Amino acid sequence: MRDRIDRRTFLRIAGLSLGAGALYRVGAFAGAEGQDAARALGRATGEAPAPFTFVQLSDPHVGFSGPPNPTGTQAFERAVAEINALPQRPDLVLFTGDLSHESEKPGEHAARMARFREIAGRLRVPAMHAVPGEHDAGLDGGALFRSFFGETSYSFDHKGVHFVALDNVSRAKPEVGPERRDWLRRDLARFPRTAPIVVFTHRPLFDLRPDWEWFTRDGDQVMALLEPFENVTVLYGHIHREDVHRAGHATHYAARSLIFAFPDPATTPEKKPIPFDPARPFRNLGLRRLDARREGGGGLAIAPTEVELTLRKLSGTEGFAQLLRPSSL
Repeated sequence: MRDRIDRRTFLRIAGLSLGAGALYRVGAFAGAEGQDAARALGRATGEAPAPFTFVQLSDPHVGFSGPPNPTGTQAFERAVAEINALPQRPDLVLFTGDLSHESEKPGEHAARMARFREIAGRLRVPAMHAVPGEHDAGLDGGALFRSFFGETSYSFDHKGVHFVALDNVSRAKPEVGPERRDWLRRDLARFPRTAPIVVFTHRPLFDLRPDWEWFTRDGDQVMALLEPFENVTVLYGHIHREDVHRAGHATHYAARSLIFAFPDPATTPEKKPIPFDPARPFRNLGLRRLDARREGGGGLAIAPTEVELTLRKLSGTEGFAQLLRPSSL
């Protein structure tokens, strides 16, 4: 698959979508129009745009126990260790939900959330941010998540990029809801149309596969609020597999899970986890490396290379080592 990115696009996928998540590089603005956008954004955020990298991790489901992955948190813990070993420390790590696996046993869900926080706390990065998944917030409307991490929807600016954490799981229906949409509308109002916006959420904000619960009920209304902006990136989890979807100015990227994979809905009739293979324990938890390069027309082309993480038993995120190659960063 090849996918063009307009030359004005600020957020550049520089190499890399890891099986356990994704590492993104944010490049500098280019050209006169880009410089105008940078100045406008700096006035809006008070920060000078500058290149940086960040990592997305998703769906570790801490506390999950079952045949699809009997190794528990090993992939998650390995991912943390490999991120810490990267030669270029990411500025941010974003978690796109299902940090924990819910439990109705008194105290158990809180213990699992605390375990997630303990593992994530080993990350040696300047900042971490998270949104809840339905396994974090479905039983209590997000109360436990808030007690550990604060609000479920919020925003912040980082080196010229506006990040929006958007909760689409803690209501009775799989939706963002009118109150959070109003908040998002107000939050975006101060930015010029050229401002790069990164939204991270749990469920997809488009109808990817509604009969598999891969949708957000009011996703169209959310994307309508983002439609005026020229550079919108949506990062999400939930589907436990990679996916890229483009619509208008927005590109949506799903990260793989840190616990087990779901099959391709285009070729599989049932939504069942891909069976665990002890001979290849991290099959489908591999990485997809994306190389960005110029084409004749001046645009950027993305050429992915699939790499499975089965070279070493229980190696988990061994693919992170690929990032050590100079050509990758």
